[in-house]
Amino acid sequence: MNYRVGIDIGGTFTDFALLKGNEVVLHKNLSTPEDRSLGVMEGLGKLAEKEGLPLPEFLRRCEAIVHGTTVADNTLIEMNGALTGLITTEGFRDEIEYRRGYKEDIWDVRLEAPQQITPRRRRLTVPERVLHDGSIHKELDEAALREACRKLRLQNVEAVAISFLFSFVNPEHERRAKEIVQQEIQNAYVSASHEVLPRAPEYDRTSTTVVNAYVGPRVTGYLERLVQRLGEGGYRNQLMVMQASGGVMTKDYIDGAPIRVLASGPAGGVVGSAHAGRAKGCPDLLCVDMGGTSYDMALVLNGEAPAEAGWNMHHRYLVGVPMVKVETLGAGGGSICHVNNGALEVGPRSAGSEPGPICYGRGGTEPTVTDALVMLGILSTEEGFAGGSFRLSRGGVEEAFRKIAQDLGHDDAERAAFDCWRVVNAHMSQGVRRTTAGKGIDPKDLVMLAYGGNGPAFAAIQAEDLGITRVLVPKASPTFSALGTLVANPTIDEERSYIAPASALDMTRIRKLWTELSDRAARYFTAAQFRAEDIRADYRLNMRYPGQNFSLSFDFAAGSPLGDLGFIDETFAAHAIALFNARYLAEYGHIREHEVPEISGLRLAAHVETPSPPAGGELVPTGAQAQPIRHRRANLGAGFEEIPVYRGADLAPGMEVGSPAIIEETFTTIVVYPGWRAQVDSAGDYQLLKCG
Repeated sequence: MNYRVGIDIGGTFTDFALLKGNEVVLHKNLSTPEDRSLGVMEGLGKLAEKEGLPLPEFLRRCEAIVHGTTVADNTLIEMNGALTGLITTEGFRDEIEYRRGYKEDIWDVRLEAPQQITPRRRRLTVPERVLHDGSIHKELDEAALREACRKLRLQNVEAVAISFLFSFVNPEHERRAKEIVQQEIQNAYVSASHEVLPRAPEYDRTSTTVVNAYVGPRVTGYLERLVQRLGEGGYRNQLMVMQASGGVMTKDYIDGAPIRVLASGPAGGVVGSAHAGRAKGCPDLLCVDMGGTSYDMALVLNGEAPAEAGWNMHHRYLVGVPMVKVETLGAGGGSICHVNNGALEVGPRSAGSEPGPICYGRGGTEPTVTDALVMLGILSTEEGFAGGSFRLSRGGVEEAFRKIAQDLGHDDAERAAFDCWRVVNAHMSQGVRRTTAGKGIDPKDLVMLAYGGNGPAFAAIQAEDLGITRVLVPKASPTFSALGTLVANPTIDEERSYIAPASALDMTRIRKLWTELSDRAARYFTAAQFRAEDIRADYRLNMRYPGQNFSLSFDFAAGSPLGDLGFIDETFAAHAIALFNARYLAEYGHIREHEVPEISGLRLAAHVETPSPPAGGELVPTGAQAQPIRHRRANLGAGFEEIPVYRGADLAPGMEVGSPAIIEETFTTIVVYPGWRAQVDSAGDYQLLKCG
């Protein structure tokens, strides 16, 4: 028996999905913030125990280990990345701070500017200038560059970002600058913009390069430790790393631009959702992932979770690499409940895994959403939690909520816990409304797919708030993002700038750029031991109308053999215009009939198909009745009453559970709120359906 393992590290738990044949084995253990690779190895050891194997033998049998990590996200959240300097073209010192005039909320006069990764004293310039056509207007002043390095060295910088004007057209100056910086500031991590994001516009490229330099040492250091520990443990294949684009690739590829792992964990869940939705006949999904630290929302339309390159604002910095769109709120099981100026608030601060919620019994003192679920009877203190790794306790929980109640002007701890439940639920529902309204989508037209350890506990009540009548809860929902990494294919998604009216294209230049992208992808796929004939490529164009700042991306030639550019012929321009107008019409409802659009970039998304976990499943009611294992006093929104509790392992395909009810799975709890019913489909997954 050979294995494939998907791993997703969250702020509270590290999730594992083991695929052996068509069977999926799940595991969760607490994350280890001091060194997250320790938690990974601990979990792999537990999986080996479940398989009755010593860890070295288990790792030897692993065909692939695929890993989604939050190291980059946590670095930006905590702002504890490398001490970073920026070297840029003379005259462009402050562009990174101008942010193209962008402000997240133009009406919030109290909104502070984001904390600068590179404050002005660490932003230095050097004389040099490359023009838009790649010609050199002013040679690089190497003496000035060495002086800039001296100043940065005196500030003890650990990483340096280099971003020169038009380096994506001619990178000669940036290449030389990187050599000099590596000579002058030894052991510094150097991030050059032509390697990270070789395209316009200038702010996007500089911002992405700076963030890459800031998180790079943390990401590469973590992955190196993990690869070393895996090798010492007996793993002999390459570690595959989840990317924000929804694909995976080798560590060697990620080392070139660690920024690509930003938001990789949530991307895995969305890719897995698209896979499950297609198989179950639900191509349009609202994906909601409530874990221990955050609440992530994403949309899957027409069975796809496309990665968008361009204006991706992440942790208040623009990141221009392709990313699956995921909106995040600080609303997870560990989100802390508190009273601020007489108003009850939940999050964004989280108790994390250390010390965790009060009910974990690890020293937490501030009440959290998980503690509220314990107070409301939704979570059990009688059975093991997180797969039986420990039990929840009410010790100290009631006292903490009584303090919340007193701050709110009463003395009822259960009422305070219920208020926290209402607030966090409203917070999440409003977040969904903002996300869907911004895209012109009515959530009533979607099916909700809920996952994460806490997602199924809130799914039906949120769906009711939003007018959604059907909710999918995969059996693997507690570790669904980890399972999603096993759905993702090895992928390289990159682009190059090329700006020209569609009526005046340089076809030789277009062929050259796409050939460079194809050759680069082929090198990495070959190094990862994938066969050339298995690589498929989507050749894409970025286009816009003259005067527009943002472009639309669309497939020009999808599913082509890598390197096959036979589609570049005399019909190329006319076909590009027709495809762009169709895409623009679908997106905005109109086109500019008398304007010739322009190409702003060429993109290549190459991938290899790999085995995916099984999905699918239909509702096939059998009439068989499930029997509750006990009743528990709980409040599901209509006051406390005795609620029947079912064990998930006792529910066979075709069985139905009426409301109100609580279903306890190994790693999650599914709540069937009043007015809903739950059915187990033929794949063993749950579907929650609104009654009437």
